Parts: sequence; C-alpha cells; structure tokens
Amino acid sequence: MALRLAQEAELDLVEVAPNSKPPVAKIMDYGKFKYEAAQKAKEARRNQVNTDLKEVRFRLKIDKHDYETKRKRAEGFLLGGDKVKAMILFRGREQSRPEQGVRLLQRFAEEIAEFGVVESRPTQDGRNMTMIIAPLKNKSDVKGEQNAKRAAQKAERRASEHAAKTGEESSAAPGSTQQAAPAE
Repeated sequence: MALRLAQEAELDLVEVAPNSKPPVAKIMDYGKFKYEAAQKAKEARRNQVNTDLKEVRFRLKIDKHDYETKRKRAEGFLLGGDKVKAMILFRGREQSRPEQGVRLLQRFAEEIAEFGVVESRPTQDGRNMTMIIAPLKNKSDVKGEQNAKRAAQKAERRASEHAAKTGEESSAAPGSTQQAAPAE
C-alpha cells in the first residue's frame, strides 16, 4: 500500500526505523533529502570552532621593543579567541634565576589582563617556564561577531550598489533627451 502511494506521488519510500515493530517508512524525495543533509553537514563543519593554543616565546633578557611586539601579537591571538602559551627560554646561568622569569610573566599577564585571564600560573619545566592565558571571549562568540559584522557590511554594500544603480537608471530614463556638449 505504501509503495503504491509513493509511486502515485512519484516519490521514494524510505525505511526510517527498520528495527522497530512494525518497521517505520516515510514517503519523501530521497535525492532532496540527501542534498539537504549534505548542506547541513557542510554548514556544521563551517561553524565548527577549534580553539588553538598559540605560543609566544621570550628570553629572560628580552629587549623592550621585542617584548612589545610579542605582547601585541598575544593580544591579537586573545582577541581572535585563541589561548596563549607564554614561554620563557632559559639558557646557561639564567636557569638559576627563575624568579626573574616569574616577574616577567606576571608583568606580561598584567599588561594583557583586558584581553585574557591567566589560566595556569607560571610553572618551570626543565629549561622553560610557561604560563597559559585564556581569552575573555570564546572563539565561537568571536566568530559569530565576525560573521554578523561581515553580513552587515555585505548588506550595506549591496544597498549602496542598488542605490547607485537606481540613480543611474533614473538619470538616463527612456524618452529623455540629452545632448552631448560640443567638443571644442
């Protein structure tokens, strides 16, 4: 009976739940169903968010300008929704002064406090000292804001293009006589 109904409607009979008693079938356009499922999967992949752990490396004797450059880079990572791993590399006798490394990382954390919070305090492992800073906003929130901003800009651009296009059409309306200026 269901097969006959599907043939009359020129649709497919698809078994939805074969293990239930009685088996459940649905009349649908199977090609359209597969296409929509593929589109949903594609959209889900596009909106998937992977938070990365970005790394910023320092030396204990870092120059002021180099420090500022690395701080700005870390701020960009945090604004993008990524975690930042601040690492100090110790060499030679520097290993005997871990308190200087802790001071440098604490200063770094204070300067980027408006962009992120310290997730793990400075810890020493071998020749390195690390600290992890988490962003204030999730990467999904940041991505959502970027998509909304992009959509607003696109709508604004389309509106201005449409206004420019309708302005051109009204100035060159059919039946209007426009004379070209004589060339001198």
